[in-house]
Amino acid sequence: QVQFVESGGGLVQPGGSLRLSCKVFGIIMNIQRMGWFRQSPGTQRELVANITATGTTTYIESVKGRFTISRDNAKAEVYLQMNNLQSEDTGVYYCKAEPWQSADWGQGTQVTVAS
Repeated sequence: QVQFVESGGGLVQPGGSLRLSCKVFGIIMNIQRMGWFRQSPGTQRELVANITATGTTTYIESVKGRFTISRDNAKAEVYLQMNNLQSEDTGVYYCKAEPWQSADWGQGTQVTVAS
């Protein structure tokens, strides 16, 4: 059974940084594209960053230059380094493996950016 366990969220002031981690269970992670999703208040969950099995990364425009996704296949972990956080980055962050449409979601980790 696939399981994702996210951690690292918290309350941070605008301009601050956080590093999210995700432990992955139940799949061979090193052959999967992995992603971080965000669900902000009143919006649908969106894919903000993803990384292929070979390390190619893609970001939505609003986080380019501020967020960095990485992976450690040996540890079965995925990370999201978030710098210069802004209020619009507030939300619950989830990691996931493709296919994105599957029903396997973790509990997420809350990120709140506020002064």
